[in-house]
Amino acid sequence: MPIMTNHMAAKAPLHVSRTQMQALWDQSADWLIGHYVQIGIGMGVGAVIVMAMLGARHFGAYLCRRRTTLTHWPQTVGRVLSATRSWFILLFAARLVVGYADAPPMLARTVNTFYTIAAALQGALWVREFILGMIEHRAGADEHAALGSAIGIIRLLVTSVLFAVAGVLILDNLGVNVTGLVAGLGVGGIAIGLAAKGIFDDLFSALSILFDRPFQRGDAIQWDKTNGTVEAIGLKTTRVRAVTGEEVVISNTNLLNKELHNMARLARRRIVLSIGVAYYTPPEVCAEIPALAKAVVEAQDKCSLVRCGMVAFGDSSLDFELQFDVRSNIYDEVFGARHAVCVALLGAFAEHGIDLPFPTQTTLTAGPDGRPLGASFTKPEAPEIAAPEPPAATSREIAPE
Repeated sequence: MPIMTNHMAAKAPLHVSRTQMQALWDQSADWLIGHYVQIGIGMGVGAVIVMAMLGARHFGAYLCRRRTTLTHWPQTVGRVLSATRSWFILLFAARLVVGYADAPPMLARTVNTFYTIAAALQGALWVREFILGMIEHRAGADEHAALGSAIGIIRLLVTSVLFAVAGVLILDNLGVNVTGLVAGLGVGGIAIGLAAKGIFDDLFSALSILFDRPFQRGDAIQWDKTNGTVEAIGLKTTRVRAVTGEEVVISNTNLLNKELHNMARLARRRIVLSIGVAYYTPPEVCAEIPALAKAVVEAQDKCSLVRCGMVAFGDSSLDFELQFDVRSNIYDEVFGARHAVCVALLGAFAEHGIDLPFPTQTTLTAGPDGRPLGASFTKPEAPEIAAPEPPAATSREIAPE
């Protein structure tokens, strides 16, 4: 058996590759000569397909430029179409020509290999643009500007996941055993998820805010003990400008774990006022108070009466409750309408002689015996009890012995 030296072993792979390249060249030349009609037809079909895909890409770019006049679906489709790459178009056309014209096996395998890689990468690009287009549409223009860092992180995560999947698919189609790689990626993903649980919780909470839209930037909300206007929605926190002036920073996860009131979604706001009148107010005057309150409320702009009536006998007043709606979601307008109604009620009550009582309290001081001092009490006299009369004496004659 001949012994191969190290120098000969180093030249063997190079020699084999040259032989394979020569064989590929020879087969390709024979194929071009013997199948020129099928190749011409395939190239014609491929050229039509290339022109159609280039036209679709230009149409997608046109849809993206008309961003302000179209709904989000044409914009999303245009974004996906405009992401089509030229190398994919060429390899797609080459794959059709090779398959139609019965290319040599070695040439067919080479084209199929490159087409598989191009198709996996192009699919990842299309899916990425579709997902990001949906996310940015749900975020809106203002939220997208405020969520610059969050959108950047989301883009990075989506791109990493999709291209990792594309890489696995490419290796699997090329005949590589990817079982260990998939298991390693799964274990690594679990470890990263556990280590960054808090970050991912807030990230998915930010995505929930984007897609579910419980509130948007500029909305007035009430959360726990906080009342204010949403100023910014970030990757981890949401910033709210409280009505008292300070900025409140709330974690996105905590923000969605509690009941939240969105005041900006109201077509109107309801105001409830408690009114007390003096106890000496005549019943017929009390019966007229609801009509008086209705006239006062409906005289104000954007106000309408809901109900008004007596609800209780208070400690020092007859208690009425007034409910009316202000047709506005702007807090300053609602506050001003409530002030106007209160002032008008004061004037109406003064005009009709209805008094608003002051809270009163009576204090009694008791003595040691528990009886209030300062009050006259008459002690009842004890009845005279007549002494019993002595029994009457009786006499009896005694006969002498």
